[in-house]
Amino acid sequence: MADYELQHLTPKAAFELIEQEPRAILVDVRSNMEFLFVGHPKGAVHIPWIDEPDWVVNPNFVRLVRELMLGGIICDGDAGCAPVILICRSGKRSVDAGNALIEAGFNEVYNVLDGFEGERDENHRRSTLGGWRFDGLPWEQC
Repeated sequence: MADYELQHLTPKAAFELIEQEPRAILVDVRSNMEFLFVGHPKGAVHIPWIDEPDWVVNPNFVRLVRELMLGGIICDGDAGCAPVILICRSGKRSVDAGNALIEAGFNEVYNVLDGFEGERDENHRRSTLGGWRFDGLPWEQC
């Protein structure tokens, strides 16, 4: 059992953490299509949690995040390990992905509440109630 728990941040608090902690990484866990065509936070690294064509959990997810962290930013003596911030569409897949990282031994993992697009409104549209894009944070589209 893990000694740490997944933590949660609002999109604005996640952006502030990224700005204040240069070692922090933002990992977008959405599918390739979402990342490319819906848009994504600027500077986010894309590692899908679940992706087409089979829509099953990526068996390499933890390994890929671990490789990313070993790129010179994982741990720094007294400063501890770099924060891993996970974002998905509405903050649900990133919880599962974050719990997998915690179980694998990561100790500072955050889920972005409301994700990139937030929940759907009464008209079944996203980005109108909450999320990274709703909060006006930097994002881009391919």
